[in-house]
Amino acid sequence: MGKATREAYGEALKELGARCRDIVVLDADLSKSTKTNVFGKAYPDRFFNVGIAEQNLMGTAAGLAAAGKIPVVSTFAMFAAGRAFEQVRNSICYPKLNVKIAATHAGLTVGEDGASHQAIEDISLMRTIPNMTVIVPADATETRQALAWAIEYKGPVYLRLGRASVPDVFGDGYEFHHGKAVQLAEGADLTIVATGIMVGPARQAADELIQSGLSARVLNIHTIKPIDREAIAKAATDTGAVVTCEEHSIIGGLGSAVAEALVESHPVPMERVGVMDTFGESGTPDALLAKYNLTVADVVRAAKRVVARKR
Repeated sequence: MGKATREAYGEALKELGARCRDIVVLDADLSKSTKTNVFGKAYPDRFFNVGIAEQNLMGTAAGLAAAGKIPVVSTFAMFAAGRAFEQVRNSICYPKLNVKIAATHAGLTVGEDGASHQAIEDISLMRTIPNMTVIVPADATETRQALAWAIEYKGPVYLRLGRASVPDVFGDGYEFHHGKAVQLAEGADLTIVATGIMVGPARQAADELIQSGLSARVLNIHTIKPIDREAIAKAATDTGAVVTCEEHSIIGGLGSAVAEALVESHPVPMERVGVMDTFGESGTPDALLAKYNLTVADVVRAAKRVVARKR
């Protein structure tokens, strides 16, 4: 088992802070949970806790960006994308200011905090805003590299991070390339397109499908916006069927983004594995993933359904 992407984020933020004095970090009284406290302890003069005031969090970050700093702001995804939506839209993205929003505790795997804290709409909200880039790392390695890329990039970035530990997907030789899908397995019968914590289960599902005589191509889509339309279209052309996997509502997230890309270029049978049009509830991460049909077995079943439709 690897580590939570929020933990990798906290470590990477401290390392980047040593190399770039223009980085300033802001939090909304959740720094122990978001792991920005690691940066705060190392560079207290560049760390600002604005309190439980997420709209002010984004407005302050916008002001610091306008003054030439590189603000990295963190709070839970529900508050970053939901409570502060207007400020993200009007104060950050409209003027295209150089603010990085690293939102933690996204998705069902927030667990026992329940539906009020389980952001399953945040990708949808953030990817609809002009000028916003949306990235969902699959593991610790990808998180570190995505954050480093975001610091170098000039413009708003939404980085979606999780609370629970996730298995390592990538080794030391991995290189993050913004906007480019990563092929993790070759296959001819269907393509499984996954993001975030669902990348690991997608790979496991591909391995299990071999026992049923099916070969699945697996794509990791870490950049939801701009999405790699070329890789998705090629995969659909080569395999003739697509399954998407995400810890997010099937409305507006990865599944919607892939469907939008395919309907304009190469429509094929498609199944979406994700949270249906419903809220979550309190429970352990594993129990919630099972109840809301986000397991390896669910991906396998979706793969078999979509191949049957293709035939």
